[in-house]
Amino acid sequence: MDKQKNKKDHKEGNLEINKMKEELEKIKREKDDYKNKYLRALADYQNYEKRVSEEKEQIGQLVIINVLLKLLPFLDNLNKAEIFIKDQGLNIIKDKFHETVKELGVEEIDILGKQFDPHLAEAIEVVGGKEDNKVIEILRKGYKYRDKVIRVAQVKVTKKNPKS
Repeated sequence: MDKQKNKKDHKEGNLEINKMKEELEKIKREKDDYKNKYLRALADYQNYEKRVSEEKEQIGQLVIINVLLKLLPFLDNLNKAEIFIKDQGLNIIKDKFHETVKELGVEEIDILGKQFDPHLAEAIEVVGGKEDNKVIEILRKGYKYRDKVIRVAQVKVTKKNPKS
């Protein structure tokens, strides 16, 4: 009888151990599931932070570009005024303005004497010349901000004269 009781206790013990093992496996699966969900949520949040940071940077750049586009006509007027008015004060103001704009990352598009590039300049006038599509005069300067064209130059371009 003792043997039967031991066998019965042993069977019940094995059943209890198997139930605990199953429960442990279930808990491990749930833990792994929660861990994966946590890692996915963390990655989503990091991507969100990165995207928001990039959007803030882009908005800041757009604001700067818009302000610069409002100031460039003023710079054009200073350049024109310098031609007609020989005043040292005006020259100092113009130079300081150029310097400030350059410090912000703006640079003039250097196109004079080069091949016409429609991405950098707008041809306002075509005149006869020895070469085709060469920029011979800048009517209005063009500018880049961080290697992005914010205003194209307006230029005169040559057109090769056909031999008569």
